[in-house]
Amino acid sequence: MSFHAFQKAYSYSWENTAVKHSFLYHKIIKSPPPLKFDYPEIKLDHFKTLTTNRGIIQFSKIDIPDLNSGYTLDDNARALIAICMHYQLFKNKEDLKYIEIYLGFIKRCQLPQGTFVNYIDKNDHVHIKNDYVNLEDSNSRAFWALGTVVSLQDILPDRIARKALTGFLKCSQWIKGVLSPRSIGYTIKGLYNYQISIPENQIRINIEDLADKLMTRYDINREKNWEWFEEYLTYANSILPEAMLYAYLSTGKESYKRVALQSFDFLLSKMFVDGQLRVISNRGWCQKGSEINRYGEQPIDVFCLIHTLDIFYKTFNIPQYKNMMQKAFGWFLGDNHLSQIVYNPLTGGCGDGLEKENVNLNQGAESTVCYLMARLIMERDVKEYSPEKADTFPSKPKRAKYRFHRRKKPEIFDN
Repeated sequence: MSFHAFQKAYSYSWENTAVKHSFLYHKIIKSPPPLKFDYPEIKLDHFKTLTTNRGIIQFSKIDIPDLNSGYTLDDNARALIAICMHYQLFKNKEDLKYIEIYLGFIKRCQLPQGTFVNYIDKNDHVHIKNDYVNLEDSNSRAFWALGTVVSLQDILPDRIARKALTGFLKCSQWIKGVLSPRSIGYTIKGLYNYQISIPENQIRINIEDLADKLMTRYDINREKNWEWFEEYLTYANSILPEAMLYAYLSTGKESYKRVALQSFDFLLSKMFVDGQLRVISNRGWCQKGSEINRYGEQPIDVFCLIHTLDIFYKTFNIPQYKNMMQKAFGWFLGDNHLSQIVYNPLTGGCGDGLEKENVNLNQGAESTVCYLMARLIMERDVKEYSPEKADTFPSKPKRAKYRFHRRKKPEIFDN
């Protein structure tokens, strides 16, 4: 009874009331200026509440962690990337403890052959679910996370960077055989992160091989009014054009750049309608030749979109990408079809989704971490680029100084 009362009362919170008033005034005022949302302070409270000495817990009942839900590689990989982003921005030494927790969980999930299990129960046992669920996406997300840590080797303690490098190199036996599009995308991101820190020619070759798989899918599925890699849009769609952009930045191939821009602009045409963000619904997704389903919107899709818009803006300096990035972040703060905040400013957590008539108030790991990463991207954008520097974006990220002892032909990049 208390839960249902809280659910009903949520839309009348002060924050939601303020948002609704703002939209009402904006609607009735003649020629109003665009609405802008102030960014909330960055809070790690719920992020840390979800974390034990083992890793980040999968689900939460409202803001109370549900230990019975156990842990996943997916969530801990994202959590590792998020806390690395936070450390990169603020150099908070306490972050190192959490980096080691999430990195330790990834290492715990890695098998001798270099692949990973995804599900670990509350007692630290490998869950039987790993035997019948496709783990390619979770494996590639872990690879992306390890590559992220390696890319920050210049600011992280040696013990952390070397631990990530060891796990990264163990993946050599399986990354070349990745097949699913999003897994390819995450794998390319992991390789690219490694490349900007430890330049190796074979890295570029592996990125090119994977990007060609996406190119083949794109050529097979593209039609008039459908510039995409599949016959449908599902979750985390923007990872695909983003991966093609990283392939372009790595190899300089104009064909990768063309596909990156064409596919991303197609995706944006589906997700921004009349200036409003419409997140691809998890209720049937969006099939070729059909209208986009509404509702069932997930924070992970908003984060992925913001992340992709950020790298496209920094590469091509197109103001539209910057405006869309700010518009997308507003989704968390009430710029959505319910005019309700999805982010919880009291806890620092984030609701698990946006339904037709309500916000899902459970603040699980995926949604909380995705909001945090989106918020850190917006913070990084404010810190790195002032308005007077708007025309000085680098076309490629600056390479970090190579610190590890150079090895002859790392096995992960052999032909």
